Amino acid sequence: MTALDASPTDATTASTPARHPLRWIVFAVVFAANIMDLLDATIVNIASPAIHRDLGGGANTVQWLSAGYTLAFAVLLIAGARLGDILGRRPLFLVGSAGFTIFSAACAVAPDIGTLIAFRALQGAFGALMIPQGFGLMREVFDDTEFDRATGLFGPAMGLPMIAAPILAGVLVDADLWGTGWRLVFLINVPVGLVSFVLAVRALPRGASHSGLKLDLTGVWLIGLALVAIIYPLIQGQPDGWPAWTFVLLGAGLALLLAFLRWEQRRRTDALIEPSLLRNRHYLSGIAVALALFGAFGGLLLCVSLFGQLGEGWTPVHAGLTLLPMVLGMMAGMIGGTVVVARLGRHVLHLGLVVIAAGAVVLALTVTGASTVSSWDLVPGLFLVGAGAGASISQLFQFILSSVALPEVGSASGVLEATQQLSTALGVAVLGTIFFSDFGRHLATHSFAMTVWACLVPIALAFALVFRLPMHAREDAAH
Repeated sequence: MTALDASPTDATTASTPARHPLRWIVFAVVFAANIMDLLDATIVNIASPAIHRDLGGGANTVQWLSAGYTLAFAVLLIAGARLGDILGRRPLFLVGSAGFTIFSAACAVAPDIGTLIAFRALQGAFGALMIPQGFGLMREVFDDTEFDRATGLFGPAMGLPMIAAPILAGVLVDADLWGTGWRLVFLINVPVGLVSFVLAVRALPRGASHSGLKLDLTGVWLIGLALVAIIYPLIQGQPDGWPAWTFVLLGAGLALLLAFLRWEQRRRTDALIEPSLLRNRHYLSGIAVALALFGAFGGLLLCVSLFGQLGEGWTPVHAGLTLLPMVLGMMAGMIGGTVVVARLGRHVLHLGLVVIAAGAVVLALTVTGASTVSSWDLVPGLFLVGAGAGASISQLFQFILSSVALPEVGSASGVLEATQQLSTALGVAVLGTIFFSDFGRHLATHSFAMTVWACLVPIALAFALVFRLPMHAREDAAH
């Protein structure tokens, strides 16, 4: 029986201690790392107009503040996962955690927009060392049953901060404590990072490194160049008027992405992605669902903030609080999804996606033909979008990771996290470009409606892809 055929239960029972005394502290450390990552990945959606007014830059600066972080994260994340296998997950997590915290503080003191974007990219790079070690570290300390319980909490950990961060950012920017303005939003991670680092030194298992493995540098270059070639023209093309080079670069990016996949399939040793994962139909289908879902959701979040602050003239705290119905909807969706998943199986994902689509339609119809709208007008649509996202995101990770055996978990979690970051960057790039291409020429309500209608495309794609997942997360199936 190969590693691919081994069930997670078999693999875990064979190599994981049943009871690690500090296992829930390990969970708390990994949980905190993901919270810090998602706060910094989404918090600038609210803060970016204030940053733009203070430091200047072009219209696409708002997109680069978000995409610069997520792009660096996605490019280096898969390599970070493999380095954890080579050097050990504990040291990689500690280095990543320290660097992430340091550059969080550095962002708060950036003197100009170029430096801030550079610091954001470095923040993402260190996050790419830290984050992919998390699931592997948890696999080392939890038995199979507790691992399922712990990963079940990661749906809320991934989804809720995406909504809560804009509200927190709005409060901090408007409060302008000690004259810090937007800079305070980057400092909130520093105390969390310091406490998390101290706990990590104490609790993380030392585990084993595999010095015989090597990093696939060719694969790193191929995937890195591919992602940059895809994301850069999507953001830079609109303000430059879509010159021919943008389409050439997009084509080159897609070609490089295909070359990367073919290269990894041919690698028998030291592959950047475990070759068995590329033959795991359930895992690949789940990754495709995540790519579509997070792209639509992350891009829509940015555009709600842009519409409120740039179009309607709302303050940052007003724009953040406007998302409160989405927070409440997401909490309700998470609870509901957990309750019904045993009965509905993968159809809970279908149900969540339908509710997201319904919310998007309500939002688009609400603003269509209107010259202005209030936050109250957006409540029904935002609540539905949040409820659907909560039900979908809270369960998706279990469906994806349940098909992964222990030897694959480092690579699998790295690809999953990279997909989430890449899809968010793509969503910000594509939906942000749609918004800005219309903004200024028509009413802001028209620009927002166009963007919301566009997000239905990846939602529909995700709905179709869910049919390729197993009916239940622990269902055995041939890959």
